Amino acid sequence: MLNTWLAATLAAVVAGVVGFFVVVRGETFPAHAIANGAFAGATGATLLGLNPLLGLASFSLLGAGGVAVLRRRAQSDVATGLVLVTLLALGSAFVSQTTTYQGQVVGLLFGSLFGVSHQQLLLLGAIALVCCVTVLSLFRPLLLSALSPDVARGRGLNVGLLNAIFLVVIAAATTLSIPVVGTFLVFSLMIGPAAVARRLVISPARAMALSVALALGLAWTAIASAYATNWPVGFFVGTYAGVLYLVTNWWRRSR
Repeated sequence: MLNTWLAATLAAVVAGVVGFFVVVRGETFPAHAIANGAFAGATGATLLGLNPLLGLASFSLLGAGGVAVLRRRAQSDVATGLVLVTLLALGSAFVSQTTTYQGQVVGLLFGSLFGVSHQQLLLLGAIALVCCVTVLSLFRPLLLSALSPDVARGRGLNVGLLNAIFLVVIAAATTLSIPVVGTFLVFSLMIGPAAVARRLVISPARAMALSVALALGLAWTAIASAYATNWPVGFFVGTYAGVLYLVTNWWRRSR
């Protein structure tokens, strides 16, 4: 349970930090494609008898690189869609060939947080540190390139390079979040708290801080609910995130 709590805390902090820029920059579709690519990597690693986290990380980076390269030659949504269907095809091929216990595949799809090892926890901690340091060190350039790309180019910023770096950060955050909530519900932890924070706070720095706080509360509440009911953690994260966003919208409209 201690490893579970620590892993969820790391994932929530990274999801709150990275998710804020995912929402601001409109990168939800690429984040979805990268998450599906990560699932393909995890199933492939399981098929080969390797650590699923290695498959998650390698295919997340592969998906991010594919989106970054194809964006230069096609529209952003077209490039992301091509990467998405390719990685989904690989994932279905790997699943059809594996003889692994079905529960492991279900855990990759919907999260299987209980049972995180010490070695996995160390790897997750390293990934979390790299993600947070990268995003915070590039906070102003990322924000400027998201809100006004032309102004960013006029100030000498390499917008294309910033986009590529951020896709890699999304890949790393996806690798960290999938063991907690699974492939299908990775959006709930990365997008839900950030979207609520943007609705409540105008200041970017304060919105990011609130996003982290909401993600932590969401993850901890979901762990308690999953422990009490024996239901998947991802179910509670997704449900609570959806309810929180609906309540926030209702409160905003009522004011």
